[in-house]
Amino acid sequence: MHAVILAGGKGVRLRPYTTALPKPLVPIGDQHAILEIVLRQLSAAGFTSCTIAIGHLGEIIRAYVGDGTQWGLSVDYATEDSPLGTMGPLLNLRHRLPETFLVMNGDVLTDLDYADVLRRHRGSGAPLTIAAYARKVHIDFGVLTTRSGKVVAFTEKPSIDYRVSMGVYGLSRATLDGYTPGLPLGFDELVLDLLKKQNQPHAYEFDGYWLDIGRPDDYDRANAEFTTRKSLLLKGA
Repeated sequence: MHAVILAGGKGVRLRPYTTALPKPLVPIGDQHAILEIVLRQLSAAGFTSCTIAIGHLGEIIRAYVGDGTQWGLSVDYATEDSPLGTMGPLLNLRHRLPETFLVMNGDVLTDLDYADVLRRHRGSGAPLTIAAYARKVHIDFGVLTTRSGKVVAFTEKPSIDYRVSMGVYGLSRATLDGYTPGLPLGFDELVLDLLKKQNQPHAYEFDGYWLDIGRPDDYDRANAEFTTRKSLLLKGA
């Protein structure tokens, strides 16, 4: 099994931690970089090869990871000279990719079964499988439903349940057909194009542990929780 890790972003929201280090290399628990945790998880899940898409401070990532043999992986790299969006880097290396593969952001901490995501994707026949996490928003006010200036319904401090993309995907190479290498392609653009074609992606619903390390408070939370979550995150790794 093959995975592509997207690690080319500047990590602007996580400054000052990312001033000197690319975001995937910021340390968690003073022992492991985020990217190291991800690589160990992929290897334990049965992945044998990985492409890391690098850009900002990418040479530091290349020096840290090397060829991946220390984690039992064969790692190569794709360099992003200018920002290409979430899916854009895949277009430049499409010829190197297998028919189906995993794509994930390089700043995610989760105990998601990556191999099962890819297995489910292969079995679904869908162009894209999106790992989806349950979230709930509590609204602190009474919510009015109005029509023509009249209140027709009222709900006191409701909760809204929804699912968000975890930044982990199963993808078929053919899904990238028709897009131009070297041009930006966002995840949102790809999904909207698929929906417009009535070629619906598949959702892989997950309710375990997931943390997207996008902001300083997320990073602080990751460090605070890592000691108790380490055995879960590195199970078998």
